[in-house]
Amino acid sequence: MTAKASLRAEALAARAQGGDADALTRHLTNALLPFRRGIVAAYWPIRDEADPRPALDDHQGRLALPVVVGRDMPLVFREWKSELPLVRGDFGIAHPTDDMAELRPDVVIVPLAGFDGRGNRLGYGGGFYDRSLRQLRATGPVLAIGLAYGCQRVESIPAEDFDEPLDLIVTDAGAVFPER
Repeated sequence: MTAKASLRAEALAARAQGGDADALTRHLTNALLPFRRGIVAAYWPIRDEADPRPALDDHQGRLALPVVVGRDMPLVFREWKSELPLVRGDFGIAHPTDDMAELRPDVVIVPLAGFDGRGNRLGYGGGFYDRSLRQLRATGPVLAIGLAYGCQRVESIPAEDFDEPLDLIVTDAGAVFPER
């Protein structure tokens, strides 16, 4: 088992124990206040992932959800309106239909298995968010917020050249500002 795979298993086991979802929502709501009229890309949670949706209830800007368009490709962010139906895509993840507008987000809320204090994240190994953040950062500023329970923090994640760091991690214990 690789170092990342071992850390991922440790962080996912911790995440399965859960955390304070209400506190997580409060902290994410506060982190998003400066962007309340901007374009925020969230994600539809799977398994026991931290859920960003309650923090978006009063968002006054546009919302987007990611769509997997192909292997080794960046994600496409399509507009999400809560009153419209979603479809199941790759990996069983719910996303907007293909006729919804593609948006370039100001903020991307990133799911994760684990994180460290330097802003490194453990995803699920597909590299979709790393490719997407790299592409977005090449065209302008974007804030990458990792969303997790505090128990998902690990001591250190070995970063590779293709890994894109998070700008902020929001947990049920508060915000973690990466040390770089």
